[in-house]
Amino acid sequence: MFSLVVQMQVRQGKRAEFLEGITANAEASVRDEPGCLRFDVCAVDGDEHRFLLYELYTDAAAFEAHKQAPHFAQWRTIAADVLEGQVNTPGALLVSHAAEAGR
Repeated sequence: MFSLVVQMQVRQGKRAEFLEGITANAEASVRDEPGCLRFDVCAVDGDEHRFLLYELYTDAAAFEAHKQAPHFAQWRTIAADVLEGQVNTPGALLVSHAAEAGR
């Protein structure tokens, strides 16, 4: 599986706009893309303008398809306005454990 960790720095005063845009992108990615298995958005403690994304795809081709999706194009337009910086770290999922919901 193809994984991607993204660190994003949001411009001052753009946090709400960022959260609205990235939430829409994450929801559409999981809902509309069969190859998108997970899309998490995490806040970084101590910096309300820094975020981490964790994305998981069936393979690199599914990630390439993600980048061609209409909702991703909408996100890129928003990102150009709200992001100060971004670092992408691609990889491969090696181990995954999760607790059951409601536990």
